[in-house]
Amino acid sequence: MFEPRKKTRTVKIGQYLIGGKNPIRIQSMTNTSTKNIKATLEQIDKLAENGCEIVRVAVPDMETGKKLSELNRQSPVPLVADIHFDYRLALMALDAGFTALRINPGNILKKNEQDILDTKPIDVLAKQILACDASVRVGVNSGSVEKDLLDKYGHPSPEALVESALRHTAYLEERGVTQIKVSIKSSSVIDTIKANMLLSEKTDYPIHLGVTEAGTPIRGSVKSALGIGSLLLQGIGDTIRVSLTANPVEELAVAKEILRSSGARQIGAELISCPTCGRTEIDLIALAEKIEEKLIELPDNLKVAVMGCVVNGPGEAKEADIGLAGGRGKGVIFKKGTVIHSIQGEENLLQTFMAELDKLKKV
Repeated sequence: MFEPRKKTRTVKIGQYLIGGKNPIRIQSMTNTSTKNIKATLEQIDKLAENGCEIVRVAVPDMETGKKLSELNRQSPVPLVADIHFDYRLALMALDAGFTALRINPGNILKKNEQDILDTKPIDVLAKQILACDASVRVGVNSGSVEKDLLDKYGHPSPEALVESALRHTAYLEERGVTQIKVSIKSSSVIDTIKANMLLSEKTDYPIHLGVTEAGTPIRGSVKSALGIGSLLLQGIGDTIRVSLTANPVEELAVAKEILRSSGARQIGAELISCPTCGRTEIDLIALAEKIEEKLIELPDNLKVAVMGCVVNGPGEAKEADIGLAGGRGKGVIFKKGTVIHSIQGEENLLQTFMAELDKLKKV
């Protein structure tokens, strides 16, 4: 981080404390039909295995709400109920034992025929949130900004997004709810950065970071790295989600790399691998991909190098805890730049290296 982490309040989600000096947590969201308990639990388990710490699930209707208790009981990680339009679904989630909600008050609160805001939904919901000692994420995005703010600012500008978010946190604060986390997302990286910088100046609630509708894996990863990473480098952010048009499990490797590369959290092993060039005489791409799959089994902070040149590889990657460098029909394995094995044959090189990595597995 370039800047010290911003001081925020502490909010509890399941067994985790969010904000303050607590680790920045990784979140994702299932894309199964939540009412399909078996499929949803299988995906939650896979997400957890790959480093997801908090999982959000959609609750679109009453039929889904009836399944939440069983889902919550079997989940290995804390679940967040994602609620839109009908506050009664949030009540069902709380009754099912959920300790966290994600709501957009902008589409839960509506005006009556006299153009007066009907506060009953938030009145009832706040009372139940307090009774259950639950937390709530106020989530605002560029598609949910209220009409009066669009009229005021002309479009869902960063200022409009922040004013909307603070308006909604005020609704909860006025009713005694303080276990609040806030997220402001846009599909625009620049607007996401500007809005969260402004939000951080105006509140000390924990902030959840993400670029919404970021896109397919390559585009979405780049946009997320720029948006989330830029904010983390400024000390902003307490949880993150990389939103990809893909299997949500794919989000997790990107999220961990953003945290690690920004210095925001040391999580997982790091892979150092050189780009291929005309001097490369082994299938470096295949080696790197196979070794990358192994990283999830290795301790945090471990640096693993995969280099394509026997002559320069160990020296160029001397900061790595362990690495390999390969040439035509041969290769070396090294630790901290010192060669520990010289091996003939690419397949033998990979097998020997994997055996060395097995010795370093998480205890």
